[in-house]
Amino acid sequence: MSGRLEGRVAAITGASSGIGRAAAERFVEEGARVAIGDIQDDVGQELTKSLGDAIYVHCDVTSEDDVAGLVDAAVAEFGQLDVMYNNAGIVGAVGPVDTTPADEWHASIDVLLHGVFYGVKHAARVMKPRMTGSIISMSSTAGVMGGLGPHAYAAAKHAVVGLTKNAAAELCRFGIRVNCIAPASMLTPMVAFAHTGDHTNMDGAREELTANSPLIGRPGLAADVANAALWLASDESGYTSGHTLATDAGFTTGARADAPGFADYAPMIREAGRTGL
Repeated sequence: MSGRLEGRVAAITGASSGIGRAAAERFVEEGARVAIGDIQDDVGQELTKSLGDAIYVHCDVTSEDDVAGLVDAAVAEFGQLDVMYNNAGIVGAVGPVDTTPADEWHASIDVLLHGVFYGVKHAARVMKPRMTGSIISMSSTAGVMGGLGPHAYAAAKHAVVGLTKNAAAELCRFGIRVNCIAPASMLTPMVAFAHTGDHTNMDGAREELTANSPLIGRPGLAADVANAALWLASDESGYTSGHTLATDAGFTTGARADAPGFADYAPMIREAGRTGL
């Protein structure tokens, strides 16, 4: 199938690299025109040139004016906004809760939660008069489980799930769907840095992610999340709203790289130590 976003306009934050870049490329492949928002200006402008049906807008998601400007630029250039993908993110503050610096906590929440709120707010502003739209935000497996990410990251990603549900409950009356994606660690430069200390060490990150993946021999890729976003952006998900879509090889349902304890046959266990039928 092709042309799944034909005639649509999308704005994507954090679109110069990683998952955002993969989504921008995928959306354009499927017929969309895209407004790329990022703070990596040189890389973003080069990507825009390679895509063709795209514009680049400097967008620091901690600035409401910048996020509003991205939305307004998309409408000014392309006449409408059909899809808002709040993708921009960082790992943020790390370490034990009792040593986390308050300023690093605030800076992390500013990117990971406030930036999403600004995106939802300003997308809704231009989508409501048209009575249509799809807003997609980035949560994480760390947003639906505990112990999978640093404290500020986990708190923000849980909050994104809540904001998604609340916004979906409000905006459904205007024909606007609101969903989020909860990926596991995917093969991106940011994850490479988190796992290896070097954002360019994609091979090392691939090896580690592959070893820990529930799907044998298969790490999670940026393209996997981009395809999830494509589905949520398209009419194929036209009756899906308020949903958190996990792209995690089943990790949040209990799937692990090692075999579960019930993987091998044994006679059924009954009462008082008895086994078998």
